[in-house]
Amino acid sequence: MPTTPHHERHFMASDAVRDVVIGMSDGLTVPFALAAGLSAALSRSSVVVTAGLAEIAAGAIAMGLGGYLAARTDIEHYRSEYRREWRETEELPDEERKEVAAILREHGLSPAEAEPIVAALTRNKEKWVRFMMRFELGLEEPDPKRAPVSAATIGASYIAGGLVPLLPYMLVGRIDDAFRLSVGVTLLALLLFGAVKGWLTGQPAWRAGLQTGLVGGLAAAAAFVIARLVSGG
Repeated sequence: MPTTPHHERHFMASDAVRDVVIGMSDGLTVPFALAAGLSAALSRSSVVVTAGLAEIAAGAIAMGLGGYLAARTDIEHYRSEYRREWRETEELPDEERKEVAAILREHGLSPAEAEPIVAALTRNKEKWVRFMMRFELGLEEPDPKRAPVSAATIGASYIAGGLVPLLPYMLVGRIDDAFRLSVGVTLLALLLFGAVKGWLTGQPAWRAGLQTGLVGGLAAAAAFVIARLVSGG
């Protein structure tokens, strides 16, 4: 009988989504909080736009640099642990073989079943070390190109998110009207952003949207209240 081909669909871009989430969520909330605070003390939207754009530029650079350094740290940590594991397989091969056998037993294999697998696996030093990295230390080899990509993704996402709350101030002359419009647009953007994130990661879109909107809204509201208190509004 003919069989239907089995196609597995797994989401494989978790690192990219994480970078977008980091940049976009901060980009939506921080510039909004700044704009809201300035709205309490100023009467001109142009000043809010100027300050907001300056903050977006500085924030995108800082966030991107942070993402770059974090990715580089992951790479350096992996390489350091890889060198250590390689050295241990050379200096303590019997102990490392015991560790491989113990890992296989943890996955349900009996000692008799694990023995030929240990022998086959430890004949290849490269595969042996990578097995230990993955199953003993829980480390996956980072993409060496990830650092600049992560920096660019976080920075671009921050800029995209930051322009959302500022757009009403660019289009509306009255600062009170611009502020109210900014609140609505930002909350809507948070809901949509959360829904898309949930869809990409396999979560219910409505739940992820509500969670992101609630968390982002609370963060922005807290920042707004503090800014209003400091400005004496």
